[in-house]
Amino acid sequence: MTTNHESTSPAGRPSLSPSGSPTEPQITLRSPAELADALPYMLGFHPTDSLVMVAVHGEGGRFGGRLRVGIPAAPGEWEETARQVAECLVRGSERRGAKPDGIVVFLCRDPQGGESGQRVMTRLRPLAQRLRTACGELDVPVLEALCLSGGRYWSYTCHDADCCPAEGNPLAPPGTSVMAAAATFAGLQVRGSLREIENRLAPLRGPLAADQEDALERAAIALVPKILDGATREEVGAETISLARTLLRRLALAPPAEGGAGADGRDDALLGHDEAAAVIIGLQDREIRDIAAEWMEDDEAAPALRLWRALARRCVGAYGEHAAAPLTLAGWVSWSSGDEPTARIALGMALRADSEYRFAQLLHHACNEGIDPEGLRECLREERRRREPRRKRAAATTRPPGRRSGRRRPESRGPGSGGPDARRPGSAGPASQGTAGPAFSPDDAHDGHSIESRTSEARRSEAHGTESYRPESRRPEGSGQ
Repeated sequence: MTTNHESTSPAGRPSLSPSGSPTEPQITLRSPAELADALPYMLGFHPTDSLVMVAVHGEGGRFGGRLRVGIPAAPGEWEETARQVAECLVRGSERRGAKPDGIVVFLCRDPQGGESGQRVMTRLRPLAQRLRTACGELDVPVLEALCLSGGRYWSYTCHDADCCPAEGNPLAPPGTSVMAAAATFAGLQVRGSLREIENRLAPLRGPLAADQEDALERAAIALVPKILDGATREEVGAETISLARTLLRRLALAPPAEGGAGADGRDDALLGHDEAAAVIIGLQDREIRDIAAEWMEDDEAAPALRLWRALARRCVGAYGEHAAAPLTLAGWVSWSSGDEPTARIALGMALRADSEYRFAQLLHHACNEGIDPEGLRECLREERRRREPRRKRAAATTRPPGRRSGRRRPESRGPGSGGPDARRPGSAGPASQGTAGPAFSPDDAHDGHSIESRTSEARRSEAHGTESYRPESRRPEGSGQ
């Protein structure tokens, strides 16, 4: 995003546009309305109940790192949250080579309980002011601060009633703006709202949930002692992987319906309560989970993602913490398949289920840092070749989605180039030119170590890690762009 000082909006503010190479299309954003319209394309989804910050670099005002965190419910937390997120974005950008020249802030919250969007805007104004103050104390101005609520937007920095009236301005209907047309032309995708994506991974409710919890109780009583007993652990592992493969084939033979709740309901109907419970309990074993992580590409990826989503929804009641394993697997397959926004959401939810789940912590950090997943994919391929020497894998005609090299992604060239997400962990990833990627090596691929150890080694090899923000109730997520 670039700030063009020769072109101004009707309110006299700088024109904002993405900067890119001469061969890349550029989109000029000249007003708060266009900034608000660009937000979902920057993140890959419509944020809900979110505080989003975007770094701006240079006279041209390129978009840099992005950070998203849930808005704290208690106003008493706002000052500390503002200080932490501002420092996280600014210091992270500095370590990557370029302090931001400005920041754009978005506060996104839908009205509740009959209140109006204008009321939401008024209620969040102190948070916007604290963010502006926190950024100012770091010598980085907030160029624009917008509240998006109830289909309208308000600017906290504009006091011109002709430009920004008290009742706000309407947001453009989805898919009708110049930004939407340009994003569609560029192949960019908005995957619905944050709430919709989270709902596809959230636990079942009602009678189905009660039946599933009973099945999980039976499976835990039967399987946990065997997993803890070294003599029968391998037997449980083999049975879990065999059953999971059966479910994978079942899903593969039932082509997915159109995305959303309908498709998820169909997938849920293909899994029995006891089948799902057995796999969920089995996945709590790290080695079993590592084998399941190998189903990440080719014809296995899509049904595997459906399976991990369905199993995450089955982690109900007292077994909510067990969702960390299938949610992490869902995040890994999404990331490996090139869907970073969904990956961040799934990994964030995994860490809400179990904040100490190491595999989710490391993957979330790597995804936010813009690390190429190909290194870990190759580790898993090598381990699978060692374990299944007779397995023949069709030669890939194209490289799997994801990073194209072992380097972090360079600074973003404008809206729609990806973005962060999730309400729990990670580090915010402001950006500039990347450094060498992680030291994932096929030779490390199972010398008795788990995925966590290999991912952790790669993470330690990073020369320019991003500062983590870890308040008690939330962590921001940022892109490594």
